[in-house]
Amino acid sequence: MTRRTPLAVVAAVALGAGLALAGCSADSGPELKVSGAFMPQPVDDMAAGFLTVENDGDGADRLTSVTSTISDDVTIHETKNQKMQEVKSFDIPAGGKLDLERGGNHIMFMALKQQPKQGDTVSIELHFEKSDPIKVELPVRETTHNPQKH
Repeated sequence: MTRRTPLAVVAAVALGAGLALAGCSADSGPELKVSGAFMPQPVDDMAAGFLTVENDGDGADRLTSVTSTISDDVTIHETKNQKMQEVKSFDIPAGGKLDLERGGNHIMFMALKQQPKQGDTVSIELHFEKSDPIKVELPVRETTHNPQKH
C-alpha cells in the first residue's frame, strides 16, 4: 500500500479543481459591436442619437450610460405608448441586440454645448455593466434622416 504525503494530496486536489474550473469557463461573456450610428441634425439645444449594439457573445450585458463632450446631460430613454422616459439601463441579451432607433429607445443629449451640423461627427462613449466602454462616432445626418431596417 502506497502512502501519499499531504503535499501530494493537496497538489492532486488543486489540479482536479483547476481542471473542473477550466471546464466551466466556456462562457466567453458579452462580445459587443456597434453599427448604424447617427445623430439627426438638431434644431434646438437638444439632440437624439441612434445606433445598434450587437452582442455575439455567450453572456448578456447592459448599457448603463452614455457620455459625450457635446453635453454634460446625456441620458438613455425608452419609448412606450408614444411617451418617452429616462431609464437606468438597457439589456443586451447574449446572441441578441439592442436597437436605439427613431420612434423607440434612444440616446438624448440635453443643453448642447455646440450645434453640430450635417456632415459633422459627434463623439460618444457607451458604458456597460460588464464590457469595457466603446467609443463611437455619430455622423450628423439631415434632420429627417430615418434609415430603413432590413
